[in-house]
Amino acid sequence: MSQVSFDSQVSYDEPSRTFLLTTPATSYALRIGADDSPRHVHWGAPLTLGQAAALPTHDGVTSSFASTSGEELAVEGGARFGVPSLLVRYADGARGVEWVHEGHEIEGGRLRVRLRDRHYPLGCTLHYAVHADNDIIERSLTLRHLGSDTGDDPIEILRCDAASWSVPAVSGARLSHTVGEWSGETRLRRVEAPYAETVFTSRRGVSGHFANPWLMVDAGDADEDRGDVWSMVLAWSGSWRITAQRDHTGGPFTVTGGAGHDGLTWRLRTGESHETPVFAGQFSRGGFGATSRGWHRYVAAHVLPVPDEARPVVYNSWEATGWDVTLEGQRALAERAAGLGVELFVVDDGWFGQRTSDRAGLGDWQPNPERFPHGLGPLADEVRRLGMRFGLWVEPEMTNPDSDLYRARPDWVLHMPNRRRTELRHQLVLNFARTDVTEWAYGWLDRLVAAYAIDFLKWDMNRAFTEAGWPGHPDAERLWTDHTRGVHGVLDRLRRAHPGLRVEGCAGGGGRADLGMLARTDQTWISDNTDADDRVAIQHGYSQIYPARTMSAWVTDSPNPHTGRSTPLRYRFHVAMAGALGIGGDLSRWTAPQLAEARDLVELYKEIRPVVQFGEQYRLTDAVQYRAGDRVVVLARGRDRTLRLAGLSPSAVYVDDATGAEHDAATLLTHGLPLRLPKGDRPSTVVRLTRKR
Repeated sequence: MSQVSFDSQVSYDEPSRTFLLTTPATSYALRIGADDSPRHVHWGAPLTLGQAAALPTHDGVTSSFASTSGEELAVEGGARFGVPSLLVRYADGARGVEWVHEGHEIEGGRLRVRLRDRHYPLGCTLHYAVHADNDIIERSLTLRHLGSDTGDDPIEILRCDAASWSVPAVSGARLSHTVGEWSGETRLRRVEAPYAETVFTSRRGVSGHFANPWLMVDAGDADEDRGDVWSMVLAWSGSWRITAQRDHTGGPFTVTGGAGHDGLTWRLRTGESHETPVFAGQFSRGGFGATSRGWHRYVAAHVLPVPDEARPVVYNSWEATGWDVTLEGQRALAERAAGLGVELFVVDDGWFGQRTSDRAGLGDWQPNPERFPHGLGPLADEVRRLGMRFGLWVEPEMTNPDSDLYRARPDWVLHMPNRRRTELRHQLVLNFARTDVTEWAYGWLDRLVAAYAIDFLKWDMNRAFTEAGWPGHPDAERLWTDHTRGVHGVLDRLRRAHPGLRVEGCAGGGGRADLGMLARTDQTWISDNTDADDRVAIQHGYSQIYPARTMSAWVTDSPNPHTGRSTPLRYRFHVAMAGALGIGGDLSRWTAPQLAEARDLVELYKEIRPVVQFGEQYRLTDAVQYRAGDRVVVLARGRDRTLRLAGLSPSAVYVDDATGAEHDAATLLTHGLPLRLPKGDRPSTVVRLTRKR
């Protein structure tokens, strides 16, 4: 059998038309079938190209009751009855696709498979990419209208997912995902996968509080440390949909996903192309813990714009001042924040226009002349004199009806003819699918950042889409995709123009925490809920995919402003130290002992920050462990006990930085680390270990 192998990561067997993608610990294989449709062959443990080429695929359906899963891109047409990834309709009423394979290209860990419809002018390229440093496989597709005459009819697109993934059929298949709400995001759920179709989605214009665009599949026997886990993550910041199908006939478990939600249609015109976001996947044999660490490494190496820069300790003034933002008040808070060792001072909502409540001012992005008669320069200068960087809260995608912007350009918001313009939080959504809107947004952001040498922006987005129309546009439902691309584009341009600018993504808390935003931001505000007890579960769910360095976590006042729950300052700090530490309380009301304790805890965080933000994370019982090089940090809560650690070399010896006690790693792995927690309400502790040999 002859074969052609192009590089160590992607190879091709010509007689069987089989492609093999190789990652450090896994293999992925697909094949061009007898009908020229791309068929899934293998995703799992490593195989050679010859072994993959010898595997069977199912190339035809002889019964209307048989399984029809197992395609790389599920479509309509013929005897197919599974969940389609691509739904198209042509001007003559025909639907579906009959593929013709036109060729492929292999280059540097990337594979492109080119297809076209047998009769209609529809072209499609399947994109695959693998990296030498992780087991993530990136997938996406490009659609093209191949017509050469501008008078050719457009092709109606009813669904266009980025990829369809096939998981080997397993008994008792289980799904892991997150559910949530505002102030209760990313709550992890693990449930047996129901037969038939299960849809996870957001129809709100953002990736959403109620679900996050990822899914894990296992046989029901995986845990943190062991078991086969297949996971898929969609890199998209708008509405999305992931559909899982468990076939009762014994076929593979399939997962298809992409941008948009059910009910949206748009048209592909002659000469146009459409590129989907990436829908990436990973197979791991090390349980959910190894799965998470694989995604963390991938995000750091291939998603984040500035991965290796320590995230600063932030102070945000919102909970201290609310709408009462004045130069004098912010100066006083900045002085106290600097005394705690804070590195970045952020002025939140209320600094601009007539923004004295949530009823007015959004869209009028100039400093309030009564509160800041000389602009923001005096405050920025004072913050920097105190040794901190300077940041601002913005919400570029929104406007209030009571604003100069809306009075001048009411057509810029999402709206429909003959429908009320629903106000949520007294605001409306600007249509970032419009180039005049994105040019306006980029212009004022660019001027603002340049005028005050702003170091940091907190980019917020506080309401879902309603009346998502675009009167006068011939293909208005494109805005669901193009709005997100507009947001991404403004962020991309802004960061290119200001390389030192850092950005935090926010959407009413964790409403837009996804890989699409993390490709353009440095961290994410994962919830407006800062209650330490609630944050334990929120942070646990977030960590399933996203690394600690991206997770903004604040210490705020007690009783907590959201829940009314009282917790010790030390406990609040220890929970927040699991990510990028911030402080958001009213420092003007903290006592001298509280300020002194906070100062010591900030100093401790800075000492452990390289391990927390850049180390490997292990989720333990009522604790989280980080390991980077010779250092280990454990953040634990609960009661006195021995806590078994993970990820250590059994032959190593570790020394407790605080007590000098020595611990054999073999003992730490099997019997555990003795924990002695302080007495009182919600005891917690930080343990620091350094490898001796």
